[in-house]
Amino acid sequence: MRVGILREIKEGEYRAAGVPAGVAALRRAGHTVLVESGAGTGSNISDAQYRQAGARILRSAASVFDQADLILKVKEPLSSEYRRVRPGQILFTFFHFAANRSLVQAMLKSRAVCIAYETVEDNAGRLPILVPMSEIAGRMSVQEGAKYLEKPMRGKGILLGGIPGVAPAEILILGGGVVGANAARVAAGFGGEVTILDNDLDRLRHLENIMPKNVRFLMSLQENIDHRLRTADLVICAALRRGGRAPVLISRKVLKRMKPGSVIVDVAIDQGGCAATSRPTTHAAPIFVRDGIVHYCVSNIPGAVPITSTYGLTNATLPYVLEIAGRGLRGALAAHPALSRGVNLAGGRVTSLPVAEALGLTSTPLSEALA
Repeated sequence: MRVGILREIKEGEYRAAGVPAGVAALRRAGHTVLVESGAGTGSNISDAQYRQAGARILRSAASVFDQADLILKVKEPLSSEYRRVRPGQILFTFFHFAANRSLVQAMLKSRAVCIAYETVEDNAGRLPILVPMSEIAGRMSVQEGAKYLEKPMRGKGILLGGIPGVAPAEILILGGGVVGANAARVAAGFGGEVTILDNDLDRLRHLENIMPKNVRFLMSLQENIDHRLRTADLVICAALRRGGRAPVLISRKVLKRMKPGSVIVDVAIDQGGCAATSRPTTHAAPIFVRDGIVHYCVSNIPGAVPITSTYGLTNATLPYVLEIAGRGLRGALAAHPALSRGVNLAGGRVTSLPVAEALGLTSTPLSEALA
């Protein structure tokens, strides 16, 4: 199979969808690897390193799109790339379709097979490709939140861990999954007073057993959320609906009751965001202030640490890439239900029920769409 690796063009995206070791593994399996020139620059990977691993370096994205059967990316195609996608071509990347109707429409029109990293789910219910990026985003959410609580950054001017005689910041984490748990560990390490809210009691019990003593746990009831928001200094939005739109947990009405200069880091912005006032931002312009509250809503947080992120991501994706390239699409889907769960669109039809529900579309069984 001809596997293509594109240079990312989303603002502030420095990750790469493949590394030289992955290229070498594909070449040993007998596949052709096409890499757009400059694809690895942001992650300190040169064209020469890809070439040494056995890749062919192509000068343009158009050439990669034209020749590759399987396209590997990190982030969703942008509008300038829509027309490059061919019927039957396989795209493997983060899509986050539920919050992007125009992308869904473009990919339906292309009749490509769209496998979303974020919905590849194993038989144990884990999201193996999303997990490493969620770990990074969770840890960075506190790092960024601490920075934007500083007065010169338009925050209220509070040190996350306080000092002896001065209270630390109150940190509210909405969601106790991978993002929330990683955020809580870092926030607790800073010395903040941390509260995690989740709607899964078993998950809260598990977290209580492994978290430091300065982390508290509450059931994710709207009354609890609204009450805690009034005193929170930093809010990490980490609630997830797999493949669907993120739940809106912070209303405009409650936002106005928060303390001025408080910070919301909406990690769920890729899926629409957990705050009614959230909108996507970029690493170049990461924040905006609404009703006195600083909003950090960067939609590709791990892109800021591309060396860590690129290798973490490709460690997770390479086994699936090898299966698709080796068995072909249908063979790989039959052998690996996790990949089947990752298919969101195929043959001009929506195959993911959460995506269909989020956008008011009709869902088609995968077998029918592929036929």
